[in-house]
Amino acid sequence: MKPPLVTLRVWGDFACFTRPEMKVERVSYPVITPSAARGVLEAVFWEPQMYYIIDSIRIVKKGCWISFRRNEVTKVISLDSVKTWMHSPEKTSPIQAGGGAGDGTQRNMLALQDVEYLISAEVRVTPLASRPEDTLEKYLKEIERRASQGKCFHRPGLGMREFAADFEWEADADAALARRATELDQTPEQFNEDLGLMLYDVFDHAERAAGFRWLSGAEFSSLHAQDSAVASRNLKKQTAAAPRWNRAPIKPAAAFFHARIDRSCMDCHPDRIQILTSTTRGES
Repeated sequence: MKPPLVTLRVWGDFACFTRPEMKVERVSYPVITPSAARGVLEAVFWEPQMYYIIDSIRIVKKGCWISFRRNEVTKVISLDSVKTWMHSPEKTSPIQAGGGAGDGTQRNMLALQDVEYLISAEVRVTPLASRPEDTLEKYLKEIERRASQGKCFHRPGLGMREFAADFEWEADADAALARRATELDQTPEQFNEDLGLMLYDVFDHAERAAGFRWLSGAEFSSLHAQDSAVASRNLKKQTAAAPRWNRAPIKPAAAFFHARIDRSCMDCHPDRIQILTSTTRGES
């Protein structure tokens, strides 16, 4: 049986899904990437007990290319600088941004204007969904309720935070595509294009399936007490500090796939497409 899917209609005035091969100036992919689509869904609702698998992306409006220059900064604030500022603000110097500032620069961006997509995703639960109430049906209803009411944890963006996205719940992706095509006086299956190699995600969906959460104060204190007891029984053995999370964080690793738009739909499910990592690309 085909798993139940959630679908959001997402649109915005501007979007930029940056190609990773562009080092300095931003150049967008022609359509939204699966990783950006996942970010939109997680902005609406996410819990450690569940995760999203992007199934497909339907293109309602591809938008048009637009180029403009932006003021950006060339430096980043380090964690050590923040700690120093907390204790001795006079020992730190702020980053000077803006027009003509020493830490600022102007860079060109090739972005998209007036885009609209239908994002369909499969919802799966992680092993952290151990309580009886942590069922898949519960999360499906919660996602529908929040999306229908326009609620989100933070405002989703189309590739960049400053390119805010609007969204609404759709019960059926194909019906929504046909409806929007009628409203826009276009055919529902008008987009057909081979996009070539596209970024799929920087976090492996198989590793996300395990779930990740920060430990509560009681859980962390219990682990810390256990480590202290072990160290006291064997003074020669040094034990590492108790972690504050339930598992090791996932290390980012870019993965790509061959993107194709067939009848306005881009298939993105990892069970149906070939995902290329640095290892598989080296072997090929």
